[in-house]
Amino acid sequence: MSAETDIAIQAAGLTKQYRVYRKREGLAASFKGLFKREFKTVEAVRDVSFQINSGEMVAFLGPNGAGKTTTLKLLSGLIYPTSGEATVLGHVPWHRENAYRRRFSLVMGQKNQLWWDLPAQESFRLHKEIYRIPHDDFDRRMDELTEMLEVKKLIGQPVRELSLGERMRMELIAALLHRPDVLLLDEPTIGLDVVSQRRVQEFLKHYQKEQGITVILTSHYMKDVEALCQRAIIINEGELKHDGPIADIVDRFSQHKIIELQFAGATIPDDLDQYGRVFDTKAPRAKLEVDRSRIPEILTSVLSRYSIEDVSVQERPLEEVIAELFTSHREEAEEESATS
Repeated sequence: MSAETDIAIQAAGLTKQYRVYRKREGLAASFKGLFKREFKTVEAVRDVSFQINSGEMVAFLGPNGAGKTTTLKLLSGLIYPTSGEATVLGHVPWHRENAYRRRFSLVMGQKNQLWWDLPAQESFRLHKEIYRIPHDDFDRRMDELTEMLEVKKLIGQPVRELSLGERMRMELIAALLHRPDVLLLDEPTIGLDVVSQRRVQEFLKHYQKEQGITVILTSHYMKDVEALCQRAIIINEGELKHDGPIADIVDRFSQHKIIELQFAGATIPDDLDQYGRVFDTKAPRAKLEVDRSRIPEILTSVLSRYSIEDVSVQERPLEEVIAELFTSHREEAEEESATS
């Protein structure tokens, strides 16, 4: 198989702009707006390009309003781009060919595709007819998916009577009944408790590995990302900021590391702040956040000055680095806006 045929999703210069009405405050301004409206152009996605190979599970990260959901809507054909190109499984999504619709699924954690007042099994039967799933295959898929997601006894209950975690598992079943080759997941664990999050994570990891499908996952829960994906695409202010291994994010964007020290005595020295930010102190242990370029120098000084029983150097948690990255980009954008 050639490298070209291995590419499941390809985007080149993908851009989506919206023309938004700008409403001024005050009665006079509102009256004036009836006759002369002011508009501004908002770029939800700006010149985004990436490739995803068949069988990859890729995290698509960014703060609220970064353009993640807009990108997924473009790839699913729900909206048209302002400019740029994209293909998914060789299809242009916004052409909305039936052959393409049968090969992907979009699951949005904040929107339901199941009928609220009907049992989930009725919505599943509707999907069977829409996707023309053979009867025997449908029964097999139902048994397999409901067992894997531990909801077999719940499919006869109205969806409104299910917990949020149970509803999300039903949404995943509906999305996978027709065996899609591409699965677009937009915040699938949003609002779920820890147990439900883990069940969804374990299912997705097992199913993706077993079926070899291509998955794009957006999530604000870094536990989802670290558990499921090896590669991340980071988008912010509509622009691509990073595309590569998740392990590289910390190396690329974090300027600090964590040194954890265990002192021989029962107390912690009171002059540790000369090396960096001191936090999480619980005698005789303390953690320091230090400049990663100064690690050898600081360790040499600490070990020579104090009696240390144990020491370890750790990377900062991924969620902290991601949050810091988003915050810094937002502050830069605000500064540029203020000076322009």
